[in-house]
Amino acid sequence: MMAHKITFTNSIGNSVVLGPKPFKVIRIDGTGGTEADIQTQKAPYQDGHTFVDALLEPKTVEMELAIFARSKEEVFQLRQQLTNVFNPKLGVGLLTYEYPSGVREIEAVPETTPIFPSGIQNSSEGFQRVLITLICPAPFWLDPLENIVKLEDFVANFRFPFHFPVVFSARGDTRTIINDGDVPTPITVEFRGHAINPRVTNVTTGEFIQVNREIPENYRLVIDTEFGRKRVSIIAPDGVETSAFHYIDLESTFFDLEVGENQLSFITSGGSPEVYVHFKKRYVGV
Repeated sequence: MMAHKITFTNSIGNSVVLGPKPFKVIRIDGTGGTEADIQTQKAPYQDGHTFVDALLEPKTVEMELAIFARSKEEVFQLRQQLTNVFNPKLGVGLLTYEYPSGVREIEAVPETTPIFPSGIQNSSEGFQRVLITLICPAPFWLDPLENIVKLEDFVANFRFPFHFPVVFSARGDTRTIINDGDVPTPITVEFRGHAINPRVTNVTTGEFIQVNREIPENYRLVIDTEFGRKRVSIIAPDGVETSAFHYIDLESTFFDLEVGENQLSFITSGGSPEVYVHFKKRYVGV
């Protein structure tokens, strides 16, 4: 399937749009099928193997372009523009793919600088064929639109038969969130405002994350569950960020949203924070 428009933005913010002239996309491969490493185990005397998991390998996206220009000088200027943007030394950039059914994005790093084949079939006074190969370390295409769900607040009071009146207050909410992507997806949870020992739970799986400390008024607690980028941070009103990883309850799990319905809840020992859940749906191909 040909893309309507492809945009690549490198790590320092330089970008190039591929599609119409001067950079026409002739061919793009690798947006779909991704190789999987099938994990199995075998018991003594067992026929065959037992499936354990399937781990997707990095995705390779290959593109063939054609530069159309008014002169040989302009061809070389456009070649330099591509070389500047598709620079492997800059690390991971963002590939945005617009096609008839929507828009997806994926992190990618150029495997090499752009290749400009020689010969009369590949270049002329106002034409140059270009080959670009991108490696996508995380093989999932993302919905560029971030989903943000606010967990509404309620108050529940509990009395216990002590010798003197004691009332404990807990604040929280349960909300059903739908992940209709292809695979589980990580979340970012944000507690805004005063909270004591805040906890967010995926009721569907029983997993939870709890931070055992008090978050002051006008501060934010941010929890990111993405593999390789996990973080727990307290952000002050002036923007100063402090790690709170050492306050994580030892039984916590940095969980994902499972495919389908997920019931998420939050609770605190005190305070009245606003709680937001951020996530992007993930797809194995387009």
